[in-house]
Amino acid sequence: MSRRKQIYEGKAKILFEGPEPGTIIQYFKDDATAFNNKKKGTITGKGVLNNRISEFLMTRLEEMGIPTHFVRRLNMREQLVREVEIIPLEVVVRNVAAGSFCQRFGLQEGASLPRSIIEYCYKNDELGDPMVSEEHITAFGWADTRDLDDIMALTLRINDYLSGLFLGVGIKLVDFKLEFGRHWNEHDEMRIILADEISPDCCRLWDMKTNEKMDKDRFRRDLGKVEEAYQEVARRLGILPESGPRDLRGPETMQ
Repeated sequence: MSRRKQIYEGKAKILFEGPEPGTIIQYFKDDATAFNNKKKGTITGKGVLNNRISEFLMTRLEEMGIPTHFVRRLNMREQLVREVEIIPLEVVVRNVAAGSFCQRFGLQEGASLPRSIIEYCYKNDELGDPMVSEEHITAFGWADTRDLDDIMALTLRINDYLSGLFLGVGIKLVDFKLEFGRHWNEHDEMRIILADEISPDCCRLWDMKTNEKMDKDRFRRDLGKVEEAYQEVARRLGILPESGPRDLRGPETMQ
């Protein structure tokens, strides 16, 4: 495997310089973390499955006219993406009460919400990704009101589409996290596009009939059968890798 310059390593992915200007290679790891990196482990084959699931969902969203950073999948663990300036926000969409939302508002897990609720968190692990308001976002210059209007419009469309897509394969989209970035085209025109990934790592997915968890909550809560849950999501979407989630040797890096 050719040597490439590593740009960044996060909890679940490594970013490398792309083959041409304006591109980045995104490598999916099997590493798993929870509770702001306090719990760590490995989910065998997770990187392979998340690569395929994110490719599938990003491609479907592009077909719906939602701009994303995804270009194409390169191999079992890597995909080529457009380089963007990441907006330091996690946009959390909540369709059903779960996780920390239940603790904050004293709700039973699985409780219905009057409507989908969108929350913003400042993307900063050291601070624990604190929840922020539009006032914080605009005051600190992370995004302006026009950026937020675009983010909100895209988020609502993404939620509507993904909720229907998962419903069609018997999965309830409970909540999920999105990240967005600024992308400039060849005419130096900027637009907000969807970035990062969409996978069981950043979505809560429950079986429609049994409410069985099919996402990283199985790792967070030591429920077992984590790999099987990710595989089942991929199977229902019709994208389980042909040879199964086999492992690949990680890329060599150049500092």
